[in-house]
Amino acid sequence: MAKVEVKQPIIEEIKGHVESAQSIVAVDYRGLTVAQDTELRKQLREAGVVYKVYKNTYLKRAFEGTDYAQLDGILEGPTAVAFSMEDATAGARILAKFAKDAEQLEFKGAVVEGTFYDVDGIKVLATIPSREELLSKLLGSLQSPITNFARVLKQIAEQGENAAE
Repeated sequence: MAKVEVKQPIIEEIKGHVESAQSIVAVDYRGLTVAQDTELRKQLREAGVVYKVYKNTYLKRAFEGTDYAQLDGILEGPTAVAFSMEDATAGARILAKFAKDAEQLEFKGAVVEGTFYDVDGIKVLATIPSREELLSKLLGSLQSPITNFARVLKQIAEQGENAAE
């Protein structure tokens, strides 16, 4: 069997992830224990993030012609990639949180919604709350004035009733 025949399905798999991804974060995973790696994969999977280890040459080939080609310069040595499918910052957020306890995990770079981020940029990205958290904060801030307005209307109505009696 020719090498090209073996490579092509893997490259197509990566391209499929690339098409669906809102962001990709690349990390050097060397030094993680099996238990740490298993726990990291579980956390990422639960957040809808696909986390895989691929050969750098396969990644470069799959990234050709996409915004993710910006990662080519950092694809050296062992590389694991986290494809965030639903929440653009989920991969960065989970990996950064995990790296606090597993210092062996090192960021290489990321592309989020078309923009390249270096290691420092990823750390900033990781502080951005998830879309759900932001929406719940927005709803909370919208509900507060409405609740206060309703309370005032009720007091006015009660005062009107008391005056009528």
